[in-house]
Amino acid sequence: MEVFRSLAQAGPLRGCAVAIGNFDGVHLGHRRLFEAARARRRGQRAVALTFEPHPARVLRPELAPPLLTPLGRKLELMAGCGLDAVVVQPFDAAWAQTSARTFVERDLCGHLGAAEVVVGYDFTAGHERARADALGEMMRACGIGLEVVQPVTAEGLTVSSTKIREFLLEGRVDAAALLLGRPHDVEGVAARGAGRGRAFGFPTANLRPEAMLPANGVYAVRVLLGTPVGEGGVTGTWDATPWDGVCNVGVRPTVEEGAPVTAEAHLLDFDERDLHGTLVRIAFAVRLREERRFASVDELRAQIGRDVDRAREILRRGPM
Repeated sequence: MEVFRSLAQAGPLRGCAVAIGNFDGVHLGHRRLFEAARARRRGQRAVALTFEPHPARVLRPELAPPLLTPLGRKLELMAGCGLDAVVVQPFDAAWAQTSARTFVERDLCGHLGAAEVVVGYDFTAGHERARADALGEMMRACGIGLEVVQPVTAEGLTVSSTKIREFLLEGRVDAAALLLGRPHDVEGVAARGAGRGRAFGFPTANLRPEAMLPANGVYAVRVLLGTPVGEGGVTGTWDATPWDGVCNVGVRPTVEEGAPVTAEAHLLDFDERDLHGTLVRIAFAVRLREERRFASVDELRAQIGRDVDRAREILRRGPM
């Protein structure tokens, strides 16, 4: 999958079918847009157009939602959706002033040369937030076809990034996975901690990821180890097989006061080599319990042992 870093550079994609959106999470609804673009490409390439950073971080940074998928992970997931290319348009205050008509005529028709456009039912464009019916008229004038994809549901729930974030805030990672079509994951380079987990007999990889963490608590997880993403931010080198694990998301109230929120993952049956500096991806399967303060370190150690036993039982049931 090719990655173009602006619409102005996307001339080689002329004649493409393009799905447009922020695509945070690359969830089941986004995948339906990609499927529609692939179906309408008419011998040309199926493309996604997304924006970086998320427009809300520019327009209303104080209200911007936490990211489900930072750009590198988003591109990696898109590459697995059968797209031929992705255009990442830089979004800043100046570009935010673009009108819907300029977006259609200059960018979609001129720079990209799109033949077909696919958007979701709630898509808007331009500083005036023009909706699909107005955009359709502008596109038809430029000879561009438009398909509007209606809401996608899973188990009776409308799939949206907002609903996924709500589930994560509640610690309901299994419900979030239902709408994502995969477990929610976060990644980062493991930092060196204080070594308390190793002293307890449960060494951990400690992360402060960019992606949204679920609610504080203890989770059964699967963990991939790898190396940093390659040039272009699309792919990295990952171990073929994930490790089962237990992850605490929170502030370690029993052993530390005022700590920042981190994800600390203990890998089951791991060889205990030092993971400091290793790229780690944690995929959340099930919430085991809330995070809480224990009366003593011995009580905490005993509870971690029970968490490990329960996670092992849950994860041995199969893929999640």
